[in-house]
Amino acid sequence: MKEHISTSIPEFSIRFASDNDTGLVLSFIKELAAYEKLEHEVEATEENLAKYLFGDNPKAEVIFGEYQNEPVGFALFFHNFSTFLGKPGIYLEDLFVKPDQRGNGYGKVMLTYLAYTAEKRNCGRLEWSVLDWNEPAIGFYEKLGAVPMDEWTVYRVTGLSLKNLANDFRK
Repeated sequence: MKEHISTSIPEFSIRFASDNDTGLVLSFIKELAAYEKLEHEVEATEENLAKYLFGDNPKAEVIFGEYQNEPVGFALFFHNFSTFLGKPGIYLEDLFVKPDQRGNGYGKVMLTYLAYTAEKRNCGRLEWSVLDWNEPAIGFYEKLGAVPMDEWTVYRVTGLSLKNLANDFRK
């Protein structure tokens, strides 16, 4: 049974994804990628999502925002750790509300639920990244009190670069 968590918006609820939701998670990932014009970067499969979200050692969690029991948004998040705080945190990898459902407060409710979850789990922070060009999201986050970490630059190693770096260890 999928537990629905009531919210302050009538007929809008939040629920955690279950192993029956891998197709739905993937469809939201693809919608998000299309919005960000990054469809060509999606390599996720239902099989991988099932393994890493719902397998023996889950690496992330997903919540859905549902209006009248229909999914209209999703958030994928996982725990990280702050050495300075000496506490875990929650990193929000993706938050997406379908374009035709924006402006109804669903994204805010989902983000406030993640803040509540972080506090309930004794986390020291909730953080995420946003694309520089996504002005609507930046404005939304700043209205909620989020501040950009301008002094930090995100670095990433993927694909062949990741393989080469790992091979350096093996030498």
